[in-house]
Amino acid sequence: MDGAAGPCSLELIVTTAAGKPAYAATVKVHIDYGFGGFHKLDLEAGTNSDGKVKFTGLPARVHRPPLDFHASKDAFEGVASVDPSAECQAKHNITLQKSKE
Repeated sequence: MDGAAGPCSLELIVTTAAGKPAYAATVKVHIDYGFGGFHKLDLEAGTNSDGKVKFTGLPARVHRPPLDFHASKDAFEGVASVDPSAECQAKHNITLQKSKE
C-alpha cells in the first residue's frame, strides 16, 4: 500500500496468538501530517498468506507521533506503534489477541 506522502515505509508481520501467519487480516492507520497536521491520510490493507503487509510512501514527520497500525481479523486485534521520524524503514510484528469487547 503506497501512501505517496513521503520516503518512509513499514513492513508488518501479523500472527495469531499461536504464532501462525494471519492471512487476510486487515491493517488500518490514520495519519495527520504536514504543517499543523492539516494533511490527512487513511490507509487500509490486507495481509498476504505469510501474514505480511507493507506500507510505503509514509511521511517522515507526522503530527502527534507515533502512528498506531491497528490489525484485526474476526474477533482478534493487535496494534503496532511506529514513529517514522525515529525509524523510517521499520519492521514490526503484531500478534492478534482476543478482542476485549
